[in-house]
Amino acid sequence: MKRYLTLIMLMALSFCLALGLSAAFASESYQWNLPDWTPPPVVPVENPMSDAKVELGRHLFYEKRLSVTGEFSCATCHDQSRAFTEKKSVSIGATGETHPRNAMSLANVAYNSVLTWANPNMTSLESQLLVPLFGEHPIEMGMVGKEQDIIALLQRDPKYSRLFKSAFNGEISIQNLAKAIAAFERTLISFSSPYDQYRYGGNDRAISDSAKRGEALFESERLECFHCHSGINFSDSVKHSRLAFQEIAFHNTGLYNLDGKGAYPSNNTGVHEITLKPSDMGRFKAPTLRNIALTAPYMHDGSIASLEKVIEHYAAGGRTIHTGAWAGIGSENPLKSSFVKGFKLSQQEKQDLLAFLRSLTDESFIHDRAFSDPNS
Repeated sequence: MKRYLTLIMLMALSFCLALGLSAAFASESYQWNLPDWTPPPVVPVENPMSDAKVELGRHLFYEKRLSVTGEFSCATCHDQSRAFTEKKSVSIGATGETHPRNAMSLANVAYNSVLTWANPNMTSLESQLLVPLFGEHPIEMGMVGKEQDIIALLQRDPKYSRLFKSAFNGEISIQNLAKAIAAFERTLISFSSPYDQYRYGGNDRAISDSAKRGEALFESERLECFHCHSGINFSDSVKHSRLAFQEIAFHNTGLYNLDGKGAYPSNNTGVHEITLKPSDMGRFKAPTLRNIALTAPYMHDGSIASLEKVIEHYAAGGRTIHTGAWAGIGSENPLKSSFVKGFKLSQQEKQDLLAFLRSLTDESFIHDRAFSDPNS
């Protein structure tokens, strides 16, 4: 794992130096399809948006030949019908290697200030792409050492010759490949749920009375949900053009407590894996709740199967595992966030909270042809 992290961070650092560390608001020449109330994403100066770049990135996102087996693409683990997640508890790479973590949703990834479950240094979409493409521990796409093979593949393909000519004046490189996929991912914007129509669109009938009661519960100090799942993207790790500073946060939710001192499984210790600080044990990013009803199973390791069980986890103030290797009382985890304190809900209140969470499903997002496989 340490070798894997060192390799990827060196690659990411090299890429960021080439890309530049400054950022700017969205290019004026690119037309974002955003509601009036939504701030534009922040876009790197060195990778301004363009229609040609987005179209190239869309093809590359679905390109299975970018994997060592020719059978996996970015879309393999990020399925549009599931809000760009997958049904598996944890991802499985092109060579069959099981990963320790669940594939995160790419919905509104352009608004994410940090891009993985637990690496505070991974903040650029352009450099993050290098992890699945070239990472060895664990293997995802399995293309480490095959950079020239990728370039040769793209040069031989008339479609990609044409698309790279439109997007990058014909310059085919790993850097431009990453820029194109990042540009496409920035377009994966989801702000048209029934809840948005109700809260921001003025349509009082867009969600049920039950969902409205659920929103009130969600926003209450009694449940504390809103502290970690706040703002336009229902996450406290966010950036956009109307924020003076990007916000990054990680939380321990009492999912595990293996030794009574707060230990998590050794292959999944959260931010602690990067910082080695004892206080960072079990701290993970609070992902967006947009389209949450579509993205089961839940948590960083996909270890909670349903929204109902997620609510029960937080109601208990942490998960208790009675037997097996992961046995422990999560509610007694000494490193747990103070916001995960537990609460009681009636059956009606639980249904109301579920109704609210389901109102965050954006059907137009998961059916938008602009995000789908261009070859289907």
